[in-house]
Formats: sequence, structure tokens, C-alpha cells
Amino acid sequence: MLPRIMLQRTHRGIGRLPYENVALVLQGGGALGAYQGGVYQALHEAEIEPNWVAGISIGSINAALIAGNAPDDRLPALRGFWEGITAPHGGLIGGAWDAIEPPSHGTDMRRWVNGAHAAAAMFQGTPGFFKPRLPPPYMHPPGCHEATSYYDTSALKKTLLDYVDFDRINHDGGVRVSLGAVNVRTGNFAYFDSLTDVIKPEHVMASGALPPGFPAVEIDGEQYWDGGIVSNTPLQWVVQDRPMRDTIAFQVDLWSAQGQLPRDLPEVAMRQKEIQFSSRTRQNTDQFVKMQRLRVALRKLLGQVPAELLASEEGQLLVEAAVDKVFRVVHLIYRSRQHESDSKDYEFSRRSMREHWESGHLDAVRTLRDPEALRRPTSDECVVTYDLARGNES
Repeated sequence: MLPRIMLQRTHRGIGRLPYENVALVLQGGGALGAYQGGVYQALHEAEIEPNWVAGISIGSINAALIAGNAPDDRLPALRGFWEGITAPHGGLIGGAWDAIEPPSHGTDMRRWVNGAHAAAAMFQGTPGFFKPRLPPPYMHPPGCHEATSYYDTSALKKTLLDYVDFDRINHDGGVRVSLGAVNVRTGNFAYFDSLTDVIKPEHVMASGALPPGFPAVEIDGEQYWDGGIVSNTPLQWVVQDRPMRDTIAFQVDLWSAQGQLPRDLPEVAMRQKEIQFSSRTRQNTDQFVKMQRLRVALRKLLGQVPAELLASEEGQLLVEAAVDKVFRVVHLIYRSRQHESDSKDYEFSRRSMREHWESGHLDAVRTLRDPEALRRPTSDECVVTYDLARGNES
């Protein structure tokens, strides 16, 4: 049984937090990314604005929308993007289903209608995002760009330019942006970071180029795919940054590592995706916690070491490792509804988008109303994680 959590009456107006870094860490998950928009809405209402946004796949798109706009324009940009790509489908497949309102959540009817919406996205694409290749890829000669993916994502570049000010992203002193991708040729993971790279629409698109649906994106002569192929959660990039700084990271995951036993084949497929794309989030966080606690123990021990030993080359290496910075990781994790299936990440209906957004907003509001969620750890605690759904964890 979870401990009782005493909540504040409101999350609004919290304002500046006692950390050097306020990071927003956004996982990949396709259509589920609207959940991250709801989380950001709650942070904005609380007057908590990140100074670093790290994303992979759809998380990279949301990161660009946030960092590429002034604070007062970020919510309208997020809303505009998500309303745009979930605009009602036309045509034989999609048009009929956009008008259907299933009677309740958790019914077979709702799952069936969601499946029809997913089929519409699969066969017709999504406005301002992607469309099927015609002729299809297997009708193009091997080696050409069109032969390597089922969908054309050129519309996404225009959408990004409509909603994102890339000059703002690349301006010194702006919100730092980090986007994860993988080099197709070498298989190496790569981060495009506004501290070292000039971020363009291609960097955002590369982070979300999930094969074989989407084509690789060329950057500086190399081809890149979706970073979620290697790791779907960019927390590690944030916590390994040097020099270390006191950090609170709002980690917004779209796939839950924990779940129920599946009851049928669609649930088996969905559970497989959740396990695959959660990227061992909890395991990676636990490893980081253990490492930081070792750093704290080392710092305490070094206080008893003679100065002449600390001045040695080996001693200086230990001093550099024994940092006293603190980290708070706040988990916000989307948890599937009963009517959802393995197509939930490409089910781009307007109704589902709004439900995902509302879920993110509600989860973030409840989290921010708990004072413990934002408390700065002591130097002895070093790292504290928090998940409202599971109770606070140290």
C-alpha cells in the first residue's frame, strides 16, 4: 500500500526551483507524445521553465517546440502542432471514423474505433507529418532514398519551420536542446546538442526517423535514424554532463516498464513494445543512484586523506570523481488505458490526443502539488527519485 501523500492546494506559481539545471527529459513514443504536452502545460502553469530539454523521437519534436519559442508562445506552439497532426482524416478509411464517439472507455467498441484510426494513419498518413510513398518503396530501385522507407516525411520539415524558431534554439543563453539519434553506418549513438551543434529541422527529423517507416536523414554526410533504436530515454545524457551541476530532471516516459500480464495477442504486442521502448528506465536510474552514492562516500573519505596524497595525480583523479552535486529525478510515466493496443503509438485521432494530453497534465499537476517531489536533496542523499504513482523513492 502506497504511503499517504499530503498535497498542496494548487500547483500554480511555484516559480524558481533550487537547482542549477531544470531539465525536461522526453522519451519517444509517437502519438503518445501529446502526454508530454500536458506535462509541460502543468510546468508552465507552475512557472517552472526548463533551461535544458533533451528528447528522442517524438520527444525531440516536443523539445524543439518548447525551446524554439518564447515562454508565452510554447503552449500555443505545442497545441498547434498536436491539433494539426491530428486533424480529421478525409477519404474512405479515416473520414467515417472521425465522427464516431464510442460510448465509454475500456469497451471493445473503443478499441475497434482506435484501430480504425490507426489504420487510417497507416494507409493515409498524418497531415503535416508523414504520408505513404506512392509508388511504394519496393517499386523504386535499390540505393535510392525512396526505396528505404514506407513514408515520406518531407511535410514535417515545413511543420517544424512553421512552429519552431531555430534561431532562438541556437542563440547563446537560450534553452539548451539535446536530441538523440543513431548513425546508420556505424551504429553509434549520437546526440545533437545546441551547445556544440547548430540545430536545424534535419536534426529533429533524424531523431524521429524510425525505420522502416521513416527514411534516414542526412546530416554532414552521414545518415541518421531514430535514437530510440539504441536508447529511448535521454536521461543518461543529462546526468553525465560535465561539469556536473545541481539538477532536477522531469523525466517524461511514454512507455511504462511495469505492466499487467497480457490477456490476448494485441496485449502481448503492446506489452512487448512497452518493455522494448521503456529502455530499462528504472535500471538506468538505479545505476546512476548507486554511482552517485559512491561519489558521496568517496568525498567523505577524501576528507581524511593527507593533503600530499590528494596532490598526487591519482589523488586528483579521485577528487574530480568525488563531486558533491545533487540530483532529483521526477518520473512522469504514461500508463496505458484499458482500450489501448499495440497501435497506440500511431493512433493519431484527435480524441486520443486530447486524452493523452489531459493525462500528462493531471499526472504533472498531482506531482507538483506534492512538496516532496521538488525538494532539493541533501548532499548526503545525493540523488533522490520520485514517482507519484509508486510513492516517493530515495
